[in-house]
Amino acid sequence: MAQLGTLHIIYIAAVLFIIAALLKKKEIVLPCIIGVFAICLAYSHNFILAVQMLYRAIVSSAGEFIGIIIVISLIMSMSKSLEMVGADRIMIRPLQHMIHTRKPAFFLVGCVMLIFSWFIWPSPAVALIGALLLPVALNAGLPAIWAAVAMNIFGHGIGLSSDFFIQGAPSITAKSAGVSVTEIMTASIPIWAAVSIVTVIVSYVMFLRDMKKEPQISSESKTDDEKHPSKFAYVIAVLTPAAFLFDIVVMLRFKIVGEDATALVGGTALIIMVIIMLFNGDILSSLEKITDHIKYGFKFSISIFAPVIVIAALFFMGNGEFAAKVLGKDAPGILSDIGIAMTNAVPVGRAPTILIESAVAAITGLDGSGFSGLPMVGSIAQTFSVATGANVATLAALGQVITIWIGGGTIIPWGVIPVAAICNVKPTELARKNLIPVICGIGAGIITAFCLLS
Repeated sequence: MAQLGTLHIIYIAAVLFIIAALLKKKEIVLPCIIGVFAICLAYSHNFILAVQMLYRAIVSSAGEFIGIIIVISLIMSMSKSLEMVGADRIMIRPLQHMIHTRKPAFFLVGCVMLIFSWFIWPSPAVALIGALLLPVALNAGLPAIWAAVAMNIFGHGIGLSSDFFIQGAPSITAKSAGVSVTEIMTASIPIWAAVSIVTVIVSYVMFLRDMKKEPQISSESKTDDEKHPSKFAYVIAVLTPAAFLFDIVVMLRFKIVGEDATALVGGTALIIMVIIMLFNGDILSSLEKITDHIKYGFKFSISIFAPVIVIAALFFMGNGEFAAKVLGKDAPGILSDIGIAMTNAVPVGRAPTILIESAVAAITGLDGSGFSGLPMVGSIAQTFSVATGANVATLAALGQVITIWIGGGTIIPWGVIPVAAICNVKPTELARKNLIPVICGIGAGIITAFCLLS
């Protein structure tokens, strides 16, 4: 560990302090600000420059989230417009008659999220689920926090860690490990399955335990006093899901994924809201209402994202590319340095190799992106496979699965924000709910890797 310097020590100390605060269920905005400033001051040795860097870190962090902030704002604005005309109640009726209780709702939300995530990635899937399926699940009595857990585990965990169809994650891992994408995907299946099955089982057991404390509320209640929807409301209730289903078809047909898919969803939500405002009676009153709905959407989104932008700034500082925006072009990659130092400090052997691959994968997932650590875990797998004779594809697959489960948006508070925002729950609360199931799942994945490599 001799190559680690002051920046690395500050970063490690800040992360340990923040983890301790999270375990105590305390807010972590203040220690994150102090941690970022300490890193900036240690790097620049200039108080004024460090103050400026602190501000740039927050601005750069906000830039990482701006796309998802806007799409969630537009989805919530559209939802307010649907509510105004009564189309939201009409949309949930068909599924409402099929799903009366929260247990099937948990798996419905999760499985649909998994399918969407496989084909269009989790970010646009979150927006689509939030617009179309979340109201049904909540109406069936599924608590918002457990709807969020299902979306996280099935989408950002099971879906993103495998990435069988788009193959973005295995492509990056395979390239850095020096093997084919097919080898990585094949090797990942038993590890991915072990992590996924154990995580789902543990989370469902925790869900059932929580539900024993809360009586089931009938999804058929509170309908007597509702006014009869207009014909226009029925038109919008058909148009809205049809528009989003059309988006899905277009995404699949033209292979639109990631940010481009999110943009299509956000633009569709905005157009639907405009259509409602143009054809729902008085156009002059609509000029005021659409402004109110836009304000509502952005207030909702910003209220969720504001503290996390500050929190994420610290953890993004561990990523060399982000740090360069704040500290300058010669900024170190703190997380990658820590990972390399760990590999140099551990003796060669298959058991230590599996443990160090797992530890590096977990550490590189701390920046909350899920993908930034893949080149490192692939490279480490290739290096260790030469020294120990372990199968490089299996070792790299283990690193890929762990990195994405941790950093892709399940137990890192700044990584779960999109789901937390759309479900209107606290990111830290969601991360805590996910923590035990995901840790148990990762433990099962490591055990599986030991069996495969023994």
